[in-house]
Amino acid sequence: MLAELSIKNFAIIDDLTIRFSGGLTILSGETGAGKSIIINAVNLLLGSRATSKMIRTGAEAAEIEALFHPPEASGAMEILRSQGIESSGELLIRRIISSNDRHRIYINGRITTMQLLDKITENLAAISGQHEHQQLLNESKHLLLLDQFGDLMPIRLQVHECYHALLPLIQELDHLKASRQKQLDQIELFGFQKKEIEDAGILPDEDEILKKEQVCLRNAEMLYQTVRGVSETLYTGDGAIAEKLGEIKRHLDTASRIDDRLASPAEELTDAAFRINDIARELSSYLDAISFDEQRLEEIESRLDQLNRLKRKYGGSLDAVLQHLETIERELADHDTLDDRILQAEQALNQKHTQLSGLAEKLSARRRDLSAVLSKKVEKELHALKMPNTRFEIDFTETAATAKTSPHLIHNGKVLTETGTEQACFMIAPNVGEALKPLSHIASGGELSRVVLALKSITAGDAATGTMIFDEVDAGIGGEVAEVIGKKLSDLAAKSQIICITHLAQIAAFGDHHLKISKHVENKRTCTRITPLDPDGRLEETARMISGEKITAATRAHAREMIKTGHIYRQSLSN
Repeated sequence: MLAELSIKNFAIIDDLTIRFSGGLTILSGETGAGKSIIINAVNLLLGSRATSKMIRTGAEAAEIEALFHPPEASGAMEILRSQGIESSGELLIRRIISSNDRHRIYINGRITTMQLLDKITENLAAISGQHEHQQLLNESKHLLLLDQFGDLMPIRLQVHECYHALLPLIQELDHLKASRQKQLDQIELFGFQKKEIEDAGILPDEDEILKKEQVCLRNAEMLYQTVRGVSETLYTGDGAIAEKLGEIKRHLDTASRIDDRLASPAEELTDAAFRINDIARELSSYLDAISFDEQRLEEIESRLDQLNRLKRKYGGSLDAVLQHLETIERELADHDTLDDRILQAEQALNQKHTQLSGLAEKLSARRRDLSAVLSKKVEKELHALKMPNTRFEIDFTETAATAKTSPHLIHNGKVLTETGTEQACFMIAPNVGEALKPLSHIASGGELSRVVLALKSITAGDAATGTMIFDEVDAGIGGEVAEVIGKKLSDLAAKSQIICITHLAQIAAFGDHHLKISKHVENKRTCTRITPLDPDGRLEETARMISGEKITAATRAHAREMIKTGHIYRQSLSN
């Protein structure tokens, strides 16, 4: 139940606090007094979008606060407990709208998110006004209203989850089939490339090794002459370094017998002589190995040309060529297993399709059974609301398949969607002899208001919604119909807290409480005020609603009689 609403610096409201009680509370006042602003404030607390344009001129921020007393077993209290938010049986929602658009939300004093606010307020209060009228005219909402009425949301959720589990399986199968087709197109090319690379018998770094050998073969004569000259200078020529070192070594050996400090240099010369001998033998072996083979040079150049062609075709290096070969082998291996993968994907998809089809069939059958029940109940409520000859039905149509519709999203010729296989449309014939037509074709606002009220009356048994707020429920009606609507609201107030904004005295007379909204100019600023009416004030306000500003004794007598009728009716409900 909504216990208190506080509004500060919001639109033309500077500072306003409204306390509510159970039963039926009437809010009335002249046009422009601020009734719609109060509705907008409640909508913000229930999660609607806030903008800085809502702030009262001259203020830095607007603040809206509401105190609710939800039942302990309600969803709102469960969410509070799950979030570790203390409640003590109360739910205090506060929104601060800032001029810099940095708005804040508090729940029981803790700053929170819009997502959590939406969850907590989902079934906290329901506002029936122009927005809901428009929703009712939107045929895409009719199926949801039917499912909510019949408690079909759990199976509808199953359909939704199953549908969205099916979509990626369809995408995977399409991808696998596309891959198979791509492979079929490339299989011959891959086979040729694989053979070409394998036949080449490429060795790691083979091109670099061959390039070195190529350079040596091209410069064999220069290398031979250079190495031979060095060899002669070191060892084999007249006056070679090795020969001179031998003489030097002998002289130094003689001197070391006189001064043993020369023994070490003499020994080092011995080592140098051995090292030169080793170098000389190494150079001799090199000379013996030098090749002047022109045929080998041609073979190397031919092989390098072959390797360079492969590098140009497959990535620029031998490593890239070998990596391309690995890629081809993987693709060919994938091709060998792709049929198995496609078969597995089809089996998983068929299983999920069967599951979705079964759920959709079950949901569809329950909807059709339920539609007859809801139609009869709506007709009964509309008959009580002075639409005695009205016929109401729910028409179902299947979603049409297109050329792009996957066959895995079709069951018995019907397209499977996240909500099932059908759409619903509320059909109505308000008068005898008229054909049933979509609800959106109704021209009368009064008829639409009564359909909304009828649906609300049917769902009022759902204790999840503790507070119902009606705005524009009196649109397009008056007289006897208004009195019937007043009684219907009084009936609803026996089950839920009802707050009704109305211009009609016939409805106001059935209220348990009456609040008057008025607009005043204070300090050259327009302000909205709200006044709880005592019996005398209620009589005056009801009389004003009957005749306007000029209130006569007859008007007051009429108002008194209306209020008495409302009181008697409420008393009969409590007995």
